[in-house]
Amino acid sequence: MTLLTVHPDNHPTPHTTPTPPPPAPPTPMPRLTTTVPREYVHRKSLAEVFLTGSEKTGDNHYTLTAQWPRTHTFYTTPHATHHDPLQAAETIRQTGLYLAHAELGVPLDHHFLMWNIHLTTHPQHLTIGPTPTDLTLTTTCTTLRYKGKRLADFTMHINITRNGHTTATGGGQFTCLTPTTYHRLRQPHTHQPTPTPPTTPTTTDPTPYGRHLPLDLVLTPTPTPHTWQLTPNPHHPILFDHTTDHIPGMVLLEAARQATHTHTHPTPTHLTTLHATFHRYTEHHTPTYITTTGDTDTETNSDGTGPTTTAPGTHTTHVTATQNNTTTFTAQLTTTPHT
Repeated sequence: MTLLTVHPDNHPTPHTTPTPPPPAPPTPMPRLTTTVPREYVHRKSLAEVFLTGSEKTGDNHYTLTAQWPRTHTFYTTPHATHHDPLQAAETIRQTGLYLAHAELGVPLDHHFLMWNIHLTTHPQHLTIGPTPTDLTLTTTCTTLRYKGKRLADFTMHINITRNGHTTATGGGQFTCLTPTTYHRLRQPHTHQPTPTPPTTPTTTDPTPYGRHLPLDLVLTPTPTPHTWQLTPNPHHPILFDHTTDHIPGMVLLEAARQATHTHTHPTPTHLTTLHATFHRYTEHHTPTYITTTGDTDTETNSDGTGPTTTAPGTHTTHVTATQNNTTTFTAQLTTTPHT
């Protein structure tokens, strides 16, 4: 028997594929700018969300970012050179709601009472530039009051800056309500639909109210001097961004601004200070009347503490909203000439 011996060198060397190097780690994507969730600021339209970010910087201290567009379908001024001061008021409102939900633990299904809001603007820093206006909001929440572990009430102070310059300052007081409490408080109004206004503005020249579109007018003249009926269009895409069972606070602020504008028309003016108090809900189904009194030449602090300086052409107007002879809203607005 013959034995065959195969020498190891006679075996072919198998072909081996070189091991590829490990993949390089992915390049981190840059942090991009976007708006905060619209649910946090109680808005349906993403286009109406002005806040873009938030960072906690200390106990109850926060730094937020925001952006105002160069043009807005509603928050605009007749001369189209400056941002609307009420856009700052809406930014304050959004900041309070956002911090309550995102930072202070208030569930998204809770409701809010805004008892008051105050605002001081600096018109020289409200000018519209070649790009959208990026803002930094330095915010402090004070006098936080809890019921058990649930936040029940807080006050917010805010400083809005643009490129390091103060654009506006202000704040407000908010109460947070559970759905059960809100439903009990609002019965029987919680299921009432938004009605059609009883009348529509009859003026063919909306300029005295500071608005150029009839849709944006919220006042109808009455036979009584310095008195208007509140008649906002319930289908307005900004003022009624979502269905409510009462007149929104921003509608009342707009009514106060439009009524104030009649005192200074036709002189172009800036709204420089605002101090408003919401005494009770303003209902849809009851006629609401807006009256103005006490037009003076004294400038007043936005917190309502009293006169500070007097400037030529400065006017302070007191505004009251009433339903069934009951005051639901009061405001004090100061305007200065537009230069």
